[in-house]
Amino acid sequence: MEKTMRKVFIGKYSELPERLGKTVIFGDQEIAVFKLTSGKIKAIENRCPHRGGSLAEGMVSGDHVFCPLHDWKVSVIDGLVQAPDEGCVQTFDVEVTDDQVYVFIND
Repeated sequence: MEKTMRKVFIGKYSELPERLGKTVIFGDQEIAVFKLTSGKIKAIENRCPHRGGSLAEGMVSGDHVFCPLHDWKVSVIDGLVQAPDEGCVQTFDVEVTDDQVYVFIND
């Protein structure tokens, strides 16, 4: 069975705070959305692979977010946890059209 992607509006680009996460929930998926200092928008699974901490509540530095529970460093680019810790989170494609931000999720 082929998976289909759905484009979901999550907010206005101009209203997303820089370097702070926003939690977005679609069905059983919880996504953390970040506006980086570069202006890029990134979206990742909002659950640290270590103990399930909310990554949207973590500190953002460059292309990484630090889990608020145990300070695990997770890339918002590829979802990989940085060594010496191990693991990864799912990443989501993002599109910005005019002032509208969309995330692509599996149906």
